Amino acid sequence: MGTVSFLLIVVVLTALAFDFTNGFHDTANSMATSVATGALRPRVAVAVAGVLNLAGAFLSTAVAKTISGGIVDDSKVSLVMIFAGLVGALLWNLMTWFAGVPSSSSHALFGGLIGAVWVGAGGSAVQFGVLVEKIVIPAVLSPVVAGVVAVLATYLAYVITGRTAPDQARRGFRGGQVGSASLVALAHGTNDAQKTMGVITLALISAGVLPHDSGPPWWVVLTAGLAIALGTYTGGWRIIRTMGKGLTDIEPPQGFAAETGATAVILASSHMGFPLSTTQVCTGSILGAGLGRKLAQVRWRTAGRIALSWVLTLPAAAAVGGAAAWIADHGTFGVALVAAAAVGSAGGFWALSRRRPVTADNVNELPAPLPRHAEHPAA
Repeated sequence: MGTVSFLLIVVVLTALAFDFTNGFHDTANSMATSVATGALRPRVAVAVAGVLNLAGAFLSTAVAKTISGGIVDDSKVSLVMIFAGLVGALLWNLMTWFAGVPSSSSHALFGGLIGAVWVGAGGSAVQFGVLVEKIVIPAVLSPVVAGVVAVLATYLAYVITGRTAPDQARRGFRGGQVGSASLVALAHGTNDAQKTMGVITLALISAGVLPHDSGPPWWVVLTAGLAIALGTYTGGWRIIRTMGKGLTDIEPPQGFAAETGATAVILASSHMGFPLSTTQVCTGSILGAGLGRKLAQVRWRTAGRIALSWVLTLPAAAAVGGAAAWIADHGTFGVALVAAAAVGSAGGFWALSRRRPVTADNVNELPAPLPRHAEHPAA
């Protein structure tokens, strides 16, 4: 019992560490466009996002229940598998953060868990029907839907303000962005914090602390909300730079349209219990906003790198999660070895990031001009 209790504590702490990385990895989802257009100062933006992420964590638990009792068979899942899956997700998050690529923290988590459970309990423990219905299909459709909504919203924004003085229109949309970015942050907390809640709840069920099909206790909701809020406040400036400046040149009307469209899609999915990738939704919205403005430039090379990371995220995290599960299954030494590898890798990524730091002071500067052949005028 003592070993199980210790391992449960390790799993909960690892889940909260992943939640923290989810926060700084996904800060860009809500605040990249507002920072890029100057609607919010960088440090103010991440503070607002952190507070609203915490508030959003208390709005719903539908997504958490999908994860704790839908994607995998909780009766076949062990604490070792959950620990290994979290390590796979955490390492993928850190690697893509270092590269400045807005990959999906959600899919990293799902991939890590699926790989670990598959290795530890066999393919029958993975609910592939739920995986396709609630993860794969939304992953394909959500950025497209968000992009279409943002295209239409951007077009209408410029049409409606066509006779308004440009400076006056920009000021108005910058003010609107404060509200729309805040809504995205609230929606992000509602959707993403629940994923960690679901994992911790799954761990509590596996350890026999909670009965099967339980929802997250209040302390799980609180700690998951705090972890993602603190991670958000640290900034995640590398990915904010990519989404705010690397995809397209964002003006205030586009930023407002992208944020509003993303909010609608994320909140609708949270209500239906779909553990959606907010990163994919927000990236689709930003691309749509770029396509919706005449003569705007979309940097398709950057978009291609992001799309490639989306394709690789789930299988890559699954491979790491599966390998970690195989090692951790060799007793206490195996768990300690996986934990040491995770801590060492995290320290390595942090040290490498200090060589070329991205901060609140230089987040709106691209490191180098993009090649002209990588930029194409949008229709």
